[in-house]
Amino acid sequence: MITVVTTNAELADAVARFSQAPYVAIDTEFMRDTTYWPKLCLLQAAIPGFSVVVDPLAEGLDLTPIYTLFANRDVIKVFHAARQDVEIFFHQANVIPNPLFDTQVAAMVCGFGDSAAYETLVRELAHAQIDKSSRFTDWSRRPLSDKQLLYAQSDVTHLCKVYESLKKQLDKSGRSDWLEEELDVLRSSETYELKPEESWRRLKTRGGNRRFTAVLMEIAAWRERLAQERNVPRSRVIKDEALFEIAAQAPQSLDELDSLRGIPRGFATSRAAQSLIDAVKAGIALPASAVPDAERGPPPAVPPVLGDMMRVLLKIQCEAHGVAQKLIASSSDLDQIAADDKADVPALSGWRRDIFGNAALELKHGRIALSIRDRKAIVVAVES
Repeated sequence: MITVVTTNAELADAVARFSQAPYVAIDTEFMRDTTYWPKLCLLQAAIPGFSVVVDPLAEGLDLTPIYTLFANRDVIKVFHAARQDVEIFFHQANVIPNPLFDTQVAAMVCGFGDSAAYETLVRELAHAQIDKSSRFTDWSRRPLSDKQLLYAQSDVTHLCKVYESLKKQLDKSGRSDWLEEELDVLRSSETYELKPEESWRRLKTRGGNRRFTAVLMEIAAWRERLAQERNVPRSRVIKDEALFEIAAQAPQSLDELDSLRGIPRGFATSRAAQSLIDAVKAGIALPASAVPDAERGPPPAVPPVLGDMMRVLLKIQCEAHGVAQKLIASSSDLDQIAADDKADVPALSGWRRDIFGNAALELKHGRIALSIRDRKAIVVAVES
């Protein structure tokens, strides 16, 4: 039976029941195809034997009881790949569920590989199959069909079993502390604070001089603020390719802006055009010390073969300890270790150093080597 919550009385009753449980599984369905801020369309919650589908679009429904539940430290809030869900709650109500448990992160700690798929966990831990046919539905349309509601409900009911299985594995392996370190990122408000002045970092550029970077920083921040203000996707304001062209040409008048190929017809006469020109001028005026990339030296010179060996070693060590490579080190981290024994990367501290960091330094300095035995890569000691 599918219980759809559309009234405040129904929501209060459901939350009262959830509040008595040690944990509650949470999932959401949202849309952001045509908006900057995600639009919460459904919220699903479950404990063993009881689940509800909450309709946030129901007239007059107040989600305050849900946010109160999120703040209840006696109830663990369980998500899978929590970041986007939590981002919604943070920007909608300035709340971050706590305590929080993310089954995707827990699965990586338990050796299910990088970014473990929810379908895989449900199949292997809950011994069930997920019907994917409703995944790409328009969750903002009403009424929702029984098939859509069943899909939404089953997602969160399976999550209960996945959580319980992973929790047992963590308790048995003694790796709960490893997980907590990862979850601290999800519980930090800094993770969800969208800073327009940092938006340029997500753009994939092919380099550029100091002026290019400075202008790009300012115009990317301009676009971010305008997208937030209008609640539209960034590309609806101006596309990435146009930002790159503007950063390269640095137009300082509306006529110069209008002459650029990437600028949409008529944009130079819009109300936003002058503020864009102001952003370009602000970028040109930035001192070199305010442009991060301009302060960086060239990337560390790393012999390609050493970087390749580091990647093989990471695979060997992670397989041996049953933990996802993504949790230990990125490709950039490996290059930094290869270049500097004291690189400021996670792999050289805490439990990651025990699993991989120490071995990486041993490999780098020739105290261990890689070999093949029975068609499998292994680590061997090097005799002095």
